[in-house]
Amino acid sequence: MLCRPPRTSVGTEVARELRPDMTFEQRLLWSRLRSAQPGLSFRHQEVTGRYVVDFTCYRAHLITEPDGSHLNSENESVQDASLTADGFTILRL
Repeated sequence: MLCRPPRTSVGTEVARELRPDMTFEQRLLWSRLRSAQPGLSFRHQEVTGRYVVDFTCYRAHLITEPDGSHLNSENESVQDASLTADGFTILRL
């Protein structure tokens, strides 16, 4: 099973601030992910390593980011490389 990367206190505070401010698309996806397959548990606005990601499933080693407006930005390339090195698959919608 994949271990969680260490959290940072700054990241935790950022994640707490982001949770109530979901976009319509994030709310729609979150409603589907909360009722996902039995045994799969997703977390919303989760601190994963140095990053706060939209949706994480540790059992499936999957991160889902419904953020097409800034897809392929340079920062996301660096983030993706880091999270992929930690064993995650990133799905950007």
